[in-house]
Amino acid sequence: MDRKSDTPLPPYFNLDPQAAAGKLSDPVDTARFAKAAAFAGRGRDDLAKRGYAPDGRKKLRKFSTWEVCRYLIPVAPAHLRRVLNKNPDLPQGEGQGSAKWFSLEEILTLRDHFASEGVSTKEYRPYRPEGLPAKVVAVANFKGGVGKTSTAAHLAMSAALDGYKVLVVDLDSQGSMTSIMGGNVEDEWQTVFPLLARDYATQLQAENRVRAAAGDPEFPLDETLTEALEVSLRNVVQKTHWTNIDLIGAQLNLYWAEFQIPVWRMNLRNWQLWDALNNALDDGGALDEYDVILLDTPPALGYLTINALAAADIILVPLGASFLEFDSTGRFFDMLYSTFASIEDGENAARRRAGLPEMKFEWDVVRAIITRFDASQQTDLANVIQAYFGDMTNAYRQEYTSMVGQAGESVSGIYEADYRDFNRTTYVRGRETFDRTYAEFKEILLGSWWRDDQERKAAEQEVANG
Repeated sequence: MDRKSDTPLPPYFNLDPQAAAGKLSDPVDTARFAKAAAFAGRGRDDLAKRGYAPDGRKKLRKFSTWEVCRYLIPVAPAHLRRVLNKNPDLPQGEGQGSAKWFSLEEILTLRDHFASEGVSTKEYRPYRPEGLPAKVVAVANFKGGVGKTSTAAHLAMSAALDGYKVLVVDLDSQGSMTSIMGGNVEDEWQTVFPLLARDYATQLQAENRVRAAAGDPEFPLDETLTEALEVSLRNVVQKTHWTNIDLIGAQLNLYWAEFQIPVWRMNLRNWQLWDALNNALDDGGALDEYDVILLDTPPALGYLTINALAAADIILVPLGASFLEFDSTGRFFDMLYSTFASIEDGENAARRRAGLPEMKFEWDVVRAIITRFDASQQTDLANVIQAYFGDMTNAYRQEYTSMVGQAGESVSGIYEADYRDFNRTTYVRGRETFDRTYAEFKEILLGSWWRDDQERKAAEQEVANG
């Protein structure tokens, strides 16, 4: 006699179609999308406010003496206390005795004091050669969910804590970076859109001067282009709750740039659309005003991403240690090659006909960064990725910790989290995840600047030698 199995059937057997139909709502029409979007908008605002102050604005917490001396300024706590006692004009922090808390602005002031009065062998201010422009860093990959925004945000915060002045540019119409930075963007005119439109309008004006001289009819400038000519970089840059991080934010309407840019290009074939963002940063003085400019790109190789990559000195490509993300990133590199080689070929054919020197895209460094890494399960595949991408891969693999997850739930970065909300060991380990990523990034940054500085000095010497 057969024994009846005690093992239950999988849950997808013996489903009743009529009962299943009873669980369905009415058919969905297009109006239902608007309703869902409205609900999501209210929910997003509610969740975002978890990281905000009661007045509705983001506010950066203060940092304890322990954090200042361990992570921010290389001085012993006892020495810091002696310096503060000796210099009452310096920021004294908040609190009593040794339990002092300092704002980031106060910490930057203390950095300046130690840089001028402290030990010459210690690094109180980060390295940047005098007279060289900011480094522009694009964080890009056309696969979503790989940690682009999280990586860009934490690098911005790391650099700010290190003493650099940072500009963050959100190019993703989803606006996640803007939320993290507490930005307020009402429409596309507070994004990079008018800067791109201004670049096109400026080129159109130049073309019209040529056409007028030749007696040809001029191209009209519509209301959008006329208004864009009045917009400068400073009009779209906003302050954040970080003293030394500024933001150009994003919102949903920015996506229309992906449709408008090719229309402009079709109208004026000699407009170098890929240079529009770089021109805006240069003309607006950002390359002199800031030390690091971080570009957070959308998960697609569209016109905004192309502008970011063309403007960048350094490209960082986050990916998880999975086959699908490795495969997708390989295709992303293939698309980069096809896109920029095609631009080079088209431009250089025209330049050769005009007797002009050829152009070539070149980046200081391109690095893949393995994110959300779980050493217990992903080491073998991470080793494979490292082997195939070689020196285009960061050595450190960015681990995912519970602290990273908790920071994400409150729309904040790890550096904004108060260590008193965690076990001290948990905080140190969670912070180390991004400290080590920043250390490797900073090494790239310093090496690129040093190499530029050496080339500049060699060129100056050559001129001096006649």
